Amino acid sequence: MKLMCGSNFSLADTLISGQCFRWSKDGEAIVGTAFGVTVSIVQEGDHLFIDGDDRQSLWREYLDLDTDYDAIRRSVLEIEPRLESASQKSAGLHILNQEPWEALCSFIISQNNNIPRIRGIIERLCELCGVPAKNGGFAFPSPEMVAVLSEQQLKDIGCGYRAPYILAAAKGVCEGAISFELLRNAPIEEARAELLKIHGVGPKVADCMLLYGLHRLECFPKDVWIKRALEGEFRDTPLLGSPYAGVAQQYIFEYIRAV
Repeated sequence: MKLMCGSNFSLADTLISGQCFRWSKDGEAIVGTAFGVTVSIVQEGDHLFIDGDDRQSLWREYLDLDTDYDAIRRSVLEIEPRLESASQKSAGLHILNQEPWEALCSFIISQNNNIPRIRGIIERLCELCGVPAKNGGFAFPSPEMVAVLSEQQLKDIGCGYRAPYILAAAKGVCEGAISFELLRNAPIEEARAELLKIHGVGPKVADCMLLYGLHRLECFPKDVWIKRALEGEFRDTPLLGSPYAGVAQQYIFEYIRAV
């Protein structure tokens, strides 16, 4: 399947960026599993070639190909012109429209963890209770599949102290205590407060879930690098609370790594 993606889009920057954990480079292709199917994607200029699935609208939405990131970048630079150079380097990165449960569970796993280890835990979780994906591998398990696991089963695949947090989130979704529809549409402070009620979910995980799982672009997750920037040169930045703070966060991350 062939998709037009635009000349400024970067498949690698978008999928290998820390906002998701089930994609990896394989030569010229990027291979991963989402929506129950494993696909291989190659970018050639302003086109994507997706091998393994032909649902154009699904992949356009997932990769956020119809959002005008040039306009977002201009909006961010009007607020924070110091990000001109960094935003150019990150201009091809899009914020994914991931499955909300996968994003929530993945970012709980990500706490105090590094990316290779996060990837390993998630793959073992998929093997433990996920169903086979089309074209190989395993789909991300549903909250119902995870909720019936024991803490020990989760610890055995490397989740450690996060095991009860994962179970609490899975059971919350299954029981209706966590509503992704509410989180998608509620005022951002209300949505964040709902997520913070989940055992083991702190501000960073909540904002990552809202940004990367529900496309709440106003969310601004703060990791060690971002906190350093906010305590230093960007102490008084007006970006926090702006409509595209989540995209600006990517630019700040690029900026602080370069200095």
